[in-house]
Amino acid sequence: MRDFEIPGRSLVMSRTGMAATSHPAATLAAVNVLQRGGNAIDAAVAACAVQCVVEPGSTGIGGDCFALLSRGGSAKIIAYNGAGRAPVAATAEWYRAQGYTAIPRQSPHAVTIPGAVDAWATLVRDHGTRDFGELLQPAIALARDGYVIAPRVAADWANQEALLRGNKDVARTFLPDGRVPMAGTVHYQPELASTLALIAEHGPEAFYGGPVAADIVECLQASGGLHTLEDFKSAKGDYVNPIKTSFRDYEVFECPPSGQGVIALMILNILAGFEAKGDPLSADRLHVEIEATRLAYSIRDAVLADPTQVDVPVEWLLSEQLAQELRSRIDLKRAMEAPPAYMPPNHRDTVYITVVDKERNAVSFINSLFHPYGSGLVSPKSGVLLHNRGQSFVLEQGHPNAIAPRKRPLHTIIPGMLVRDGKVQMPFGVMGGHYQAMGHAHLLTKVIDFGLDLQTAIGLPRLFPKPGTNEVEVEGTMPQETRMELERRGFKLVSPSWAIGGAQGIWIDWDTGALYGGSDHRKDGCALGW
Repeated sequence: MRDFEIPGRSLVMSRTGMAATSHPAATLAAVNVLQRGGNAIDAAVAACAVQCVVEPGSTGIGGDCFALLSRGGSAKIIAYNGAGRAPVAATAEWYRAQGYTAIPRQSPHAVTIPGAVDAWATLVRDHGTRDFGELLQPAIALARDGYVIAPRVAADWANQEALLRGNKDVARTFLPDGRVPMAGTVHYQPELASTLALIAEHGPEAFYGGPVAADIVECLQASGGLHTLEDFKSAKGDYVNPIKTSFRDYEVFECPPSGQGVIALMILNILAGFEAKGDPLSADRLHVEIEATRLAYSIRDAVLADPTQVDVPVEWLLSEQLAQELRSRIDLKRAMEAPPAYMPPNHRDTVYITVVDKERNAVSFINSLFHPYGSGLVSPKSGVLLHNRGQSFVLEQGHPNAIAPRKRPLHTIIPGMLVRDGKVQMPFGVMGGHYQAMGHAHLLTKVIDFGLDLQTAIGLPRLFPKPGTNEVEVEGTMPQETRMELERRGFKLVSPSWAIGGAQGIWIDWDTGALYGGSDHRKDGCALGW
């Protein structure tokens, strides 16, 4: 039971429907859709569109999208990959010939063809009940009429001031009056409002063709980008087969590669061999979680890539043989030396949305620009902030994740779905770029192994071993005795640049019909239900 003398949040409890997002305006938009008769996918898309306006550093229509969906709470999980692809002209050889050793962030080369708008429209067409254009109206109104900047959004905005000053169009949009707006400021995005209105009227074709696509392509080509109108016209997401593993009495579903959901499942497979007891923040328990994460991530950066272009050994990655081998390397007396790994770009911005409706349709939905404010490029006429997901490609010849024509990069954003006894138990997700795979495993083991309620589990202090290093980021709220013991065992603890990640989830109690929602205090958002 929660100690009500300690600051924190209570679980949100309801019966009919519920939504949880990282921004109150988005949660409210989702609940409004549900109360007007829309279903969970309708509500998730409406919420995401709102977040593309009110959390501009975290997500946007110039980003990518993934989703897991259950109809009526069934264990038959539907997965959708809305990741964008590289331009047809993009090859690793071309970049090396131009002198690139890595893809720079604030450049057109960091931009793959955004997949979000196509994903939204496809999911609403196939699984929704409302008109796609209707679902965009709350976002259009906020972009046109203004929205109040929330505290966490303002903090992320200020952290990216240097990036925002690096491009005149992004500066004009996000540095009104030449400075970073403070929390409580009303902000407007009229160009984005017009673009959303075009999409609402004409569908995704208005984004992938016509003046919007022309504006984006012209913007990218002017800076040396290889994108063409044909690249945009041919953009299309895919339904894919979800992957899963068993953890205790549950099944955990994730989207398949090129996303890192398989890494979350690998971490759970390793943890399944360790008894969970005592304090979930004990040095012994966190030692195991750190090492399981380091081992899984070292493999991630070597093999994860677009499975339509290279062979990704998913069966081997999820095998008990591999889990046992990795588990055997963990020594609770001392930290292992950092496994060799490719150093991926650092954190991290994304929004995660979960919705459950009265029919118990359940949606796990994630949309991202990758880094805060993505590439720091805005198309001038359409107001589209473009992501930097292309930075996840490598330029090394022969590497599975080397950039290639129409290839998708390794993706960090991963929606999750927990199933038990043939029914969905919990749609859930954890924001935070590279942290997300560990975040999924960390959250689930706290709920399943230690019996914590969802909100308590979300609120626990977090840590994250940075891939390719022997440093472990640790939030300041971690108990001092745990920190001291981890340091004694050889872990190099460092402070994160800001709070690690963010999470939402909705637990379905099939016996009582109740819904229990949790939302992360590290963000501005909330869970709401009725």
